[in-house]
Amino acid sequence: MRALPVVAALIAALFAASPSLAAPISVPVSKFTLKNGMTVVLSEDHSVPRVHVGLRFGVGSSRETPGRTGFAHLFEHLMFEGSAHVPEGKFDQWLEAAGGENNAYTSEDVTFYYEEVPSNAVELPLFLDSDRLGFFVEKLVPDLVDGQRDIVKNERRQSIENRPFGDIELLLPPTLWPKGHPYSWSVIGSMEDLSAASIDDVKSFYGTWYAPGNATLVVVGDFTSADMRKKIEHWYSDVPGRGAVEKPKPAPAALAGEKRLVIEDAQAPFGLLQVVWPTVELYHPDDANLDLLAAVLGGGAGARLTKRLVHELKIAQQVEVHQGSMERAGSFNVMVLANPGGDLTAIAKVVDEELAKLKAGGVTPAELERARAGIESSMADALDSLGEKAQRLAQYTAAWGQPDGFERDLKRYRVATPQSVTDVAKRWLGKGRVVVSALPPGQTSLAVRSPIGGGK
Repeated sequence: MRALPVVAALIAALFAASPSLAAPISVPVSKFTLKNGMTVVLSEDHSVPRVHVGLRFGVGSSRETPGRTGFAHLFEHLMFEGSAHVPEGKFDQWLEAAGGENNAYTSEDVTFYYEEVPSNAVELPLFLDSDRLGFFVEKLVPDLVDGQRDIVKNERRQSIENRPFGDIELLLPPTLWPKGHPYSWSVIGSMEDLSAASIDDVKSFYGTWYAPGNATLVVVGDFTSADMRKKIEHWYSDVPGRGAVEKPKPAPAALAGEKRLVIEDAQAPFGLLQVVWPTVELYHPDDANLDLLAAVLGGGAGARLTKRLVHELKIAQQVEVHQGSMERAGSFNVMVLANPGGDLTAIAKVVDEELAKLKAGGVTPAELERARAGIESSMADALDSLGEKAQRLAQYTAAWGQPDGFERDLKRYRVATPQSVTDVAKRWLGKGRVVVSALPPGQTSLAVRSPIGGGK
């Protein structure tokens, strides 16, 4: 299922302690640019006889415009519906017949397509991806667009409107971000915008963003780089370039004070408190420290908020804390799933108490080391997965121009100190925030009521 990733799903983020990755990480990579402007990254990994092919486009919902939202996600669906030399329905069928698999996702900043196949079948995804990049626009006929538009609308109903706490994904962005900000609408877009999209609108979006100069092709797995380069140059040689695409610039935002959202959710079994602060973009100097702060507060059973709310006071079932870093800005999120009938005001007061304690007393060295071990464990897992490695190589290439950024990425966490983590809490987790109370029908009296502070 090519479903939109659910940003607000309450998933426990458990950081397992692991040995430190003390030795420098060096991933074998080569990078080159095709004549049409597409960036290519190759990384040999002969651990299994498979190859993972990832194609990253620098386009997500943040590249849309008000009144024309949902196009990035709509295109994720359209791109599987055939191209000039691939009949409709054959994309999946041919890959499955070769023992492969494929999928895609759309975020605020990126649309990422991938296939993984046995190494002796790697030319199939190269052909399929090159064909839909270079020879797709003729497939954009009204009937095809209308059919996929209806599928996206139905996905919105199923994955957001009829899912517990799904309404948060629709209502939080325009509350957290200023009007017109590139993150102020949901990734899946509005029903009205999807209905209003014309075939010319769709073709224009494709022509602008689905250009080789806005794409990074990453191939990881069992191959030799020289041979793979020849294959890629062969299949992409007739895909025309359409010029470079400007990289997005940071778009920081701030809230003057606290905003409240109270959502009566017919799908919600229990109450959910979500507290969100606008913060920094991915790879900002404070980004890694905010990741570590999130782990100190909510990363596992011994984390401060989990320990206090779930194990000591027993007023919550689950806690998740994360720094949501995107290309232009970010948000720091505290999500707490209450026990049945739980008062969200009481939970919010505990959240603020723990934040105040942390700001006043600081993060301990033991807490920092535990959080850092979780980050290194996650990095080790990524190195063991062809798909995870491909996505990270693509991200590093887009951000830094160099694909082998694992060591540079880890260094951001290794240089952190208890003071630097404490400082970002003081700097970013202040009064400018959104407090969301999502509750079952008839229970809005349990929403956050009185002012609960938030610190300086």
